[in-house]
Amino acid sequence: MNPEQKQQIAEKTADAIYEAYPNLWERFGERGYGHTVKDNHHHLDYLQTAWELESEQSFIDYTIWLENVLVSRNVETALIIDNFKRLMDIVPRFTEKTQGDFMRGCLDRAVRLLELPLDKRG
Repeated sequence: MNPEQKQQIAEKTADAIYEAYPNLWERFGERGYGHTVKDNHHHLDYLQTAWELESEQSFIDYTIWLENVLVSRNVETALIIDNFKRLMDIVPRFTEKTQGDFMRGCLDRAVRLLELPLDKRG
């Protein structure tokens, strides 16, 4: 993905999230929207790194770290899951098939992990 593609993906994802959860505008405002775009750039950077390393685990490690950080900032795990599911739909539109399939697999594995209760994660 080039920087322009990443920006488009990040904005499309943030737009979809804020459209689905209009209360986020009240909770976090324009600053929160900007953070959502920025966070999606980070997600995409880590997906790109996982792709280059051929390591889904590197994205899973990022996901665990991300959840800890965002939950400490009052962002529910459900919103991370929602964000990743939206990326699963959007990313393949901006990547070649093999890369998109790999990244979609990383996101799917991350979602399945986040959906588990904390005591069931291994």
